Amino acid sequence: MRAPDTRTPDVTSDRVIKLHNTKTRKKEVFAPIDPDNLRMYVCGPTVYDRAHIGNARPVIVFDVLYRLLRDTYGTDHVTYVRNFTDVDDKINARAAESGRSIREITDETTQWYLDDMRAVGALDPSIRGGDSDRAMPRATEYIDSMIAMIETLIKGGHAYAAEGHVLFSVESYEKYGALSGRSIDDMIAGARVEVAPYKRNPMDFVLWKPSSDDLPGWESPWGRGRPGWHIECSAMSYELLGARFDIHGGGNDLMFPHHENEIAQSCCATGHAGDGEGFANVWMHNEMLQVEGKKMSKSLGNFFTVRDLLDSGVPGEVIRFVFLSTHYRKPMDWTAQKAEQAKATLKKWYAQAKDAPCDAAPHVDVIAALGDDLNTAGAIAVLHQLSHAGEVAALRASLTLLGLMSEDVPDWASEAGVDLSAYAGKLAALRAAAMQTKDFAPVDALKTALLAAGVEVRMSKDGVDLSEAAGFDASKLEGLL
Repeated sequence: MRAPDTRTPDVTSDRVIKLHNTKTRKKEVFAPIDPDNLRMYVCGPTVYDRAHIGNARPVIVFDVLYRLLRDTYGTDHVTYVRNFTDVDDKINARAAESGRSIREITDETTQWYLDDMRAVGALDPSIRGGDSDRAMPRATEYIDSMIAMIETLIKGGHAYAAEGHVLFSVESYEKYGALSGRSIDDMIAGARVEVAPYKRNPMDFVLWKPSSDDLPGWESPWGRGRPGWHIECSAMSYELLGARFDIHGGGNDLMFPHHENEIAQSCCATGHAGDGEGFANVWMHNEMLQVEGKKMSKSLGNFFTVRDLLDSGVPGEVIRFVFLSTHYRKPMDWTAQKAEQAKATLKKWYAQAKDAPCDAAPHVDVIAALGDDLNTAGAIAVLHQLSHAGEVAALRASLTLLGLMSEDVPDWASEAGVDLSAYAGKLAALRAAAMQTKDFAPVDALKTALLAAGVEVRMSKDGVDLSEAAGFDASKLEGLL
């Protein structure tokens, strides 16, 4: 394997970032609308319960993109907005079954989400200049904006009121279905469409719906009610990022109907119904997650939350490493073995990098990998090269860019390991003797025993290097000296 390139990176303006755009179905050179005001929106959670590990994947994916954009264009030139949906039928149901107030539930679960995502290394979203509160808007704070957007859609002939509801007319937007590549007939056939007598078309979706006295509601021109899910993101992104912005992200399960509906109502509300060029320039979607090769399901017993993992002793950095080991556009499989391997690797890298200077630049090959459609697996491969080459300053800076290391080594990685120097000395002595006798059986036997104990063995002309690897078991070292 070639030694990694240790040159300092070019100035950030010379960097090329390529991203796969769902809208065009190809990888494109990213060109911000305004390099001094780069804007990204990612759909956030509906806050009624703990975030499961699948919910963490888009957070980690787009956190890496956020870090790359800040490193490339400057922290003060990037805005990242991620919302909270705090008005939803699932929240209403949780309140009814628990007897707790909706606000109490949403406040609690919002804080849970923030705590858990911070534990896996995610930065808080932020408006240019560092305003994190506005960058994490609650839907209930933007009801007036939603009502105003709905009124604009009705005036433009793109929505209609019926029996206390307001619905978007999909037939009014010619490009409906372009993001997901489906025709309206295909979408009707493949979706669970709510059949209602007040709909003009089965695919028409709700912008506003009536609320009974026991449900959250706001006064509107159509009576007391609450917004539909899709209008929330359109209104919040418009208020915080404008009619057109750079990147919109989320899981591929949101592509239809949520993102398709966002595009339709936003383009129609801002005067882009004819060209479909409003709203986000680049659409990015991450693939789904499995657990031990199977779809995550409570019935299979393989459903767990981020907090479940953290409380069971899996560090946040390990969760993040496992996620980043698979490209975001490929399905990923969470396994206990991957977590063990990640923990061993990170522990080794932290030991190498902990005393390295903090002012180095991320390695150019790491930057290049991330700039190639967020190839985090490729970036991690470079980290392995840096580790083997002893390029500890670049290793530390690159770990920091990926969100895998902060100023201090985490406590879990600072635990004293087993001193393997005596085993390395014995293996080196046996190897030296074998070079004379040509009998390498004792060398192979000790090496096999060390590997069985979970020790990584590296032998070269410079000597023998041993370190703890995944599945390390100190008890299996007994009797080897």
